[in-house]
Amino acid sequence: MKKLDLDVIEMVVAVADTGSFARGAQAVHRSASAVSMQIKALEESLGKPLFVRTTRHVTITAEGKTLLDHGRRMLAMREEAWASIVRPEMKGRVTIGVPDDYASSLLPSVLRQFAVAHPRVEIRVIGMPSSALVPLLKDNTLDLACLTKAKGIAGEFIRFEPMVWVGSAVRKVWNERPLPIAVFAHGSTARANAISALQRENIKYRMSYESPSLLGLVSMVEAGLAVAPLARCSVPGHLVQLSQGDGLPPLAELEIVLARSSRSARPPCDYLAEQILVELRT
Repeated sequence: MKKLDLDVIEMVVAVADTGSFARGAQAVHRSASAVSMQIKALEESLGKPLFVRTTRHVTITAEGKTLLDHGRRMLAMREEAWASIVRPEMKGRVTIGVPDDYASSLLPSVLRQFAVAHPRVEIRVIGMPSSALVPLLKDNTLDLACLTKAKGIAGEFIRFEPMVWVGSAVRKVWNERPLPIAVFAHGSTARANAISALQRENIKYRMSYESPSLLGLVSMVEAGLAVAPLARCSVPGHLVQLSQGDGLPPLAELEIVLARSSRSARPPCDYLAEQILVELRT
């Protein structure tokens, strides 16, 4: 009888989801070498590779995708079984606010795990810029908000997230002066950091595009019409991350916090807040 260790299956899922052994290891709170060794042992046991590894990329194989599908179901059943014993009666609704760039990169895994573990809790997500989420916390429209810390925002520290400039290899617009930039709307800390960095280095720039949407900024960068300052966690893999060697100044980090409304002191909010803090503090 063949055995599949669920902890190792969790590592396979983490590597597949993040596209990297290093980031996958962070997600399961293990070292990259330990994750690589465990997955390699599983591959040897199966007699088939689950990932194709190169110096830059990790690509899942057809056999890996098959195991991934089964593995997700197995892990979901484990979470459901645990929750049915430990927290069988928890139900209710949690409304969480999050900016686009964090919604697409940081929260999907956390919310998926929470939904599986607590199927009777309804989750509502409101995507808006950090500055726009603050009033919604104050009037209790939101229970929780995962957002960038700024003046007037109090919250529990999650992590510092690096910011990077991104461009498209299709057209190297970062060599142009004035520099065409795509930035979030007024009130954005990322926008303020970028403009401050450019002014500090006396780099002339022009506003090529302004939007509250991450998708809008990415579209402009993909078209080769501008560079954009983004949280590193939200950068699509096909875009080029730029540095001082490309003539662009370093950017200050973003401080991500978890803020709560005055009416969030109830079990569903407490458990989701706890899971966000545990999973995202890397």
